Amino acid sequence: MGISAGDVKRLREKTGAGMMECKNALVESGGDMDQAEKRLKEKGLAAVEKRMDRATNEGKVFVKIRDQTAVLVELASETDFVARNPEFIALGGLLADRILDRGYTEANEELRGLVTDLATKIRENLSLRRLQVVRAEANQYLTQYIHGDGSIGVVVKLQADKPQVFLQDAVKDFAFSIALHVAAFNPAALDRTKIQSEFLQEQKAIFRKQLEGDEKLAGKPQAVLDQILQGKLTKYLSDICLMEQGYVKEEKISVAKALADCGKQAGADLQIVEYLYFKVGA
Repeated sequence: MGISAGDVKRLREKTGAGMMECKNALVESGGDMDQAEKRLKEKGLAAVEKRMDRATNEGKVFVKIRDQTAVLVELASETDFVARNPEFIALGGLLADRILDRGYTEANEELRGLVTDLATKIRENLSLRRLQVVRAEANQYLTQYIHGDGSIGVVVKLQADKPQVFLQDAVKDFAFSIALHVAAFNPAALDRTKIQSEFLQEQKAIFRKQLEGDEKLAGKPQAVLDQILQGKLTKYLSDICLMEQGYVKEEKISVAKALADCGKQAGADLQIVEYLYFKVGA
């Protein structure tokens, strides 16, 4: 039977497959559009399965906040070219919306199916690498920051004893700046209380070895060495803990001081409760 150019065009628009692939699928299906689409998807899926062992080190992070709930999604691809594809970007947004719409908190068959559908169409290995959902109470506020190309996504949760302060532009701007700060410095923890003791002991052991190998410190009293060790540990913690880091917009003051200043000006007690940081491939 004859296959019209219009049918080939419609099938190509639906599937993204090449013109000849669409024509052949229509011929094999006797002109049945649905069967032809199914054949192309089957062929595309086979192509994707052959690429499943290929690394997906590219991609984008997507963030959406709605009704006091935020979701971060990392959608991974083989190539940066595909990560810039409008359909790939649309899929990231769709995944975030679906998660928020249906209250999902982890990847499931439906979400992976959406990823597989696009992978089948573009014939590149894609994966929903991870997702995380964070919810805020009535006295809390969520803000987000996405690095320009989508390589990093951040969500920050703040809390106030007077939640109406989150209507103030100055407080919203400050919250956004903290999200930007997290994206720039990727702190290991909110504050010292969130650092695991095992990690601290390991770091102490590293510093102690460094001191033992420093010829300039040979013969120094143990009390002096302990003081130096504590100083190095304190400096290290100030570098990796968000609240102690130099504030991104005024590095001479700490994030804790900037937070206190913002709260004082707003007339409320502000706290940074939590932050989430996603980086593509990390």
